Amino acid sequence: MPASEFAGVPDQFQRLWTPHRMAYIQAGPEVLRKECPFCAAPDKSDEDGLIVHRGRTAYVLLNLFPYNSGHLLICPYRHIATYDQATAEEVAEIGALTQRAMTVLRGVSRCDGFNIGMNQGSVAGAGVDEHLHQHVVPRWASDANFFPIIARTKALPQLLGEVRDTVASAWDV
Repeated sequence: MPASEFAGVPDQFQRLWTPHRMAYIQAGPEVLRKECPFCAAPDKSDEDGLIVHRGRTAYVLLNLFPYNSGHLLICPYRHIATYDQATAEEVAEIGALTQRAMTVLRGVSRCDGFNIGMNQGSVAGAGVDEHLHQHVVPRWASDANFFPIIARTKALPQLLGEVRDTVASAWDV
């Protein structure tokens, strides 16, 4: 059967399919108000929590709303809001996990660079401002296009589960 006979006759619009976001959409915004996602993630399986590595005082997981494929978050297990509340051990492990995340992402995705940072407080742009987390965002020379600027849309080439499996399998290699 030719494509023109399928439901949804082709038109001038392009569609970006992001099925991984449906779980969050169906849960609704009240989920973040009821339960801290970074406190809840370690109680789930690695696959369900999108966790790629569990350390002693901190862990690494994929961002549910990534800027780019492979966008990782590094979180202490303790529910603390700001970097100055972290212990020396937590700071050291967050740093070591950040370095390892860069090495792993460079190996599995051949990225050209990184954005790394922490937004401290909602006024600074933190989506979850009650639980400290550091972003490690892989970047490619060719990843910039008009979508984020004009259409406020990011095109992500891989599903979160696939990215999690790839990063997790390369973590301890």
